[in-house]
Amino acid sequence: MLAPTLLDPARLDRPDTLVRDDPFPFLIAHGQLPEEARADLTRDFPKYSAAGFFPYDQKECGESIHALVAALTSPSFASAVGAKLGIDNLGQYPSLVTLCRNLNKRHGTIHTDSQSKVATALLYLNPSWHDTSDGCLRFLAKIDDIDAAIAPEVKPLYGEFVIFKRADNSFHGHLPYEGERRVIQVAWLTSEEAKQRKTQRGVASRFFKKIAGGLDRRFGAGRGRNASHPD
Repeated sequence: MLAPTLLDPARLDRPDTLVRDDPFPFLIAHGQLPEEARADLTRDFPKYSAAGFFPYDQKECGESIHALVAALTSPSFASAVGAKLGIDNLGQYPSLVTLCRNLNKRHGTIHTDSQSKVATALLYLNPSWHDTSDGCLRFLAKIDDIDAAIAPEVKPLYGEFVIFKRADNSFHGHLPYEGERRVIQVAWLTSEEAKQRKTQRGVASRFFKKIAGGLDRRFGAGRGRNASHPD
């Protein structure tokens, strides 16, 4: 499967795509993946045993995921989506890809993303979702109120795509959720040094989760719905 068949910037022009620049620039787009790719992407997604986001490793993924990551990180796609947020030539920045298969209730607390990020994109791959708001992404007006949504929440379903420009008020998060929540995240960073630093941190975090995942899950169970953290 060729990467151009997976992601097409023209799909971002669907009439139901939401683009806002206030209180910070973000885009929410639906139906960004072809239905005929669903089975391959489901089969090829990495089977992580621990919860959380982990750096992309080719050895853990199948061919269709490689093609999708290549499409997401291509300079042409990055610049096309960046232009919709007022970011000139987003594709010039180094990109860091992380993937998540499962979460525990500790994850999703409200934050802004670190200053080393220029923009962040999330492409969801879950085949279905339950009939609640738990685990659904929200863009927010406040760092301490998960209900202060500035746009409709995004269910992490196959083909749902969001991207936002990092700002001091780019608050986002979701209600506590434990279970499968498949997503590919791409962050465009200010420098190669920042990419290396975040990659090393992600590898170390994965090691910790392998040996202490049970503790992470237990302590996360008590997370409040409005919990936040600096990033």
